[in-house]
Amino acid sequence: MSDNAGMPEEAVVQFICRGTAVGKMRNEMDVTMVQPFEERFELATDEGKFHGGDATAPPPLAMFVGALTGCIMTQIRAFAKRLGVTLNDLQVDTRIQWNWRTVGRVYETAPKGFEIDVMIDSPDAEEKVMELIETAKKGCFIEQTLGVSNTINHRMKTANGWRDV
Repeated sequence: MSDNAGMPEEAVVQFICRGTAVGKMRNEMDVTMVQPFEERFELATDEGKFHGGDATAPPPLAMFVGALTGCIMTQIRAFAKRLGVTLNDLQVDTRIQWNWRTVGRVYETAPKGFEIDVMIDSPDAEEKVMELIETAKKGCFIEQTLGVSNTINHRMKTANGWRDV
């Protein structure tokens, strides 16, 4: 298919990130996509006064919501061309809620809900636009990650090597 020129039939997409703590609560991250090709980005997060930061960069949750919104928007725009859907305008409103519970001197969180409203101005048939959104949902890495149960492994560097936490 000419729309997929240069793309492999299947691939592993892999990112790595090295985060470094600087300042009060600021984190500077060097993010690299290493597969299927290489791209590098520098990002930063910070917290406001609640966590003792200076708010010099967006907090991680703002980046998370922005990344989810940007991901679905990117897929809609990329797939619209491939599916022959005309986009006169695209807007996406994303709402994410978490439950927060104080536990002693810290807190615990849990996801409560994810809602994504897609507003597409297109002269094409409603069914064709719905197919575009359905296809974009399947192509959005972040949405697909959130839609399944995941195992996240943590390790801590010790004097004797790595230890699972």
